[in-house]
Amino acid sequence: MILITGAAGYIGSITSYHFLKNNYKVIGIDDISTGNSRALEVLNEFSDFKFYEGNFGDIKLLEEIFKTHDIKCVVHFAANTSVFESTQNPLKYHENNVANMINLLKICEKYNMNNFIFSSSAATYGEPKTSDLIKEDYEKSPINPYGLTKLMGEYILNDLANAKKDFNYIALRYFNVAGASLIAPLGQFSKSTLLIKIAAECAANKREKMYLYGDDYNTPDGTCIRDYIHVDDLALAHIEALKFLEDKKQSEAFNVGYSKGTSVKEVIDIMKRVSGNDFVVEMASRRAGDPSSLVASNEKIKSLTNWQYHNDDLELICKSAYEWELKI
Repeated sequence: MILITGAAGYIGSITSYHFLKNNYKVIGIDDISTGNSRALEVLNEFSDFKFYEGNFGDIKLLEEIFKTHDIKCVVHFAANTSVFESTQNPLKYHENNVANMINLLKICEKYNMNNFIFSSSAATYGEPKTSDLIKEDYEKSPINPYGLTKLMGEYILNDLANAKKDFNYIALRYFNVAGASLIAPLGQFSKSTLLIKIAAECAANKREKMYLYGDDYNTPDGTCIRDYIHVDDLALAHIEALKFLEDKKQSEAFNVGYSKGTSVKEVIDIMKRVSGNDFVVEMASRRAGDPSSLVASNEKIKSLTNWQYHNDDLELICKSAYEWELKI
């Protein structure tokens, strides 16, 4: 049985759906602060899904879950995730992303739960000093509190794995996750700071305009470059990560991206094209904490696991996000 924290959230709900479709039993936990009850309605259609409402750092609730269910793996999504907000309210991020994660790991250790999959981030790399694809051994130097909390999470897991010989973890460093699921009626229900979500809301006339935060970066068109990955492909990486843990019984960190960079301007142009809506985009100053370029090398995860992706098409990703906005 798998415990998934943040199961009502965007990535958490879609990954829960993929696990359930692959005949895993799933326990979900979420405080619904940024998740959505409509995602739970979809997951509740599976008899192998059970949900607990509450914070993943609540020791009493975790005790109840671990006493009641034989948890074999924890997939830990729940976290605060806004880069900009983390620069304005860092204590919120350290309390939830680090202190609450420690509570979760204490319970895992107490109940001898030895497989842990952690939602990490490309933000752990900070501002790369190279134009090459970023490999997992690249220097980690976060430039915002969000990225720092994710890196701290990896350090904590590494320390625990060194101290407890049977404990193993996978840190999946997400690059820019986007789009709505193509196999489930799930996507981003809640407001978001993610570029493709915001552009899709503009295309669907749910926003009057959007802002382009800086066009003076050291990139070909002056706007930030990111590696955008479809959410279904990301979800599949978690299933392969669990298989890797069960088979190899060793800890690893994997980048999860397509090894393909796209600029903010290019994304906006694609969203306008697939939607047929030339929505308003206004220039604004740079936001704190935004690196100029983050593009993954996915060589390691592809060589050590059986992960395969199917939706490496930014037009498809933008179209799925736009069509999702028209539905909700």
